[in-house]
Amino acid sequence: MSDLDPAALYRGVRLRTTELVSGAPPEALDRIAPATPAWRVRDVVAHLAGGTADIVAGNLEGVASDAWTQAQVDARRDAPIQDVLAEWARCSELVEPTIADIPSLMRAMLLVDAVTHEHDVRGALGRPGERDGDAVAFAFASVIRGIGAQRGEAGALRFVHDAGESVAGDGEPTATVRTSRFEVVRAAVGRRSIDQIAAWGWDGPPDAAAIVLGRFTPTRSSPLEE
Repeated sequence: MSDLDPAALYRGVRLRTTELVSGAPPEALDRIAPATPAWRVRDVVAHLAGGTADIVAGNLEGVASDAWTQAQVDARRDAPIQDVLAEWARCSELVEPTIADIPSLMRAMLLVDAVTHEHDVRGALGRPGERDGDAVAFAFASVIRGIGAQRGEAGALRFVHDAGESVAGDGEPTATVRTSRFEVVRAAVGRRSIDQIAAWGWDGPPDAAAIVLGRFTPTRSSPLEE
């Protein structure tokens, strides 16, 4: 996905998410997001805003850890949502122009996290959409690399999806999976149960656990329908 502008991808996620929550009633913002059951919708947005604020401030100790992200939520727990959105916009003006220049792994983590949380918010608000856009395409390419890297010598996986075919890992594929890129992204970041992944179109015995990236294991035990 080298032809995609990472700054534009992140900005698109931010603007879409801002529109979603700006028009939501207070009770919807206080709703627990099913994909992130420890957080309300407003907490998901607080994390996104807090992440850019921490990047601007150089507060990167423990980056991406549970403690790092929870501190962002706690600091904004009682802030009006418009203040949180304004902070996210203000800090993003400084962060977005630098995204293309940060190391590729950190860039992928930042963008996949943003895409993940856009769809966490969409799911909580009952506002699905943007499942086949450039942001999901970038996230898919990123998680496919991660899935392939963690398979090691177990053999490659072939994915047949809405935009064609992709292979995760090295060597000849040992199995083929048929599903959408959106489903692969959601599963890779722990938003699908093992049973849901196993129900995809597998050639041969399903290797559902192989789809979930290591930092998101164990994955959820109950299905998440979006």
